[in-house]
Amino acid sequence: MSLSQFPRSLALSFGLAIAGFALPALAQETAPAAADAPTADGLNMGADANAAPAPLTQETAEVGQTYTLTNFEAWEQRCVKTKDGSDPCQLYQLLKDKDGNNVAELSMFPLPAGGQAAAGATIIAPLETLLTANLLIAIDGAKPKIYPFTFCAQLGCVARVGFTADEVAQFQKGNIATMTIVPAGAPDQKVNLDISLKGFTAGMDAVAATQPK
Repeated sequence: MSLSQFPRSLALSFGLAIAGFALPALAQETAPAAADAPTADGLNMGADANAAPAPLTQETAEVGQTYTLTNFEAWEQRCVKTKDGSDPCQLYQLLKDKDGNNVAELSMFPLPAGGQAAAGATIIAPLETLLTANLLIAIDGAKPKIYPFTFCAQLGCVARVGFTADEVAQFQKGNIATMTIVPAGAPDQKVNLDISLKGFTAGMDAVAATQPK
């Protein structure tokens, strides 16, 4: 099932989120197109209203804004600009259905050694996801694991989950993980979303380097 088969109100609300938010602080922000319009003799020459706004970079982001530092194949390293330059980052991927529709978002981050979870993740699913069905994640066709949703906000339903060191190792060795959610309007159907693991290891290493020591 594609996002278009979810209720119209859901498609609209989630459409507002696909610019990329995994946590409120990590919302992907963009610079207005007109801000960089060329000028002549002090006159602003305007910009194409249909042009996509330029994503923020480390240089253009202001303190508190989120920018994409670099890409690791299927993943983006997204960071929050700080005053002292110690910008914390997470590894982000936008998940699409088989028809190419934007459906969910995943952000992952390493956790300090010694805890039960070696990495954490924030997953955003559409608002009218069937919460009682939870969500499933399976790596390379292995037996899936069940994770509950934590809360719902205006832009989607959030699951805050943890992964053991063994599970992180499976991500590093794997090719594709599959996340499964169920739409509330069609509880007899499942939406399977591929999570590409290309670039995962290098991306997590880069993100780990930004974590507080």
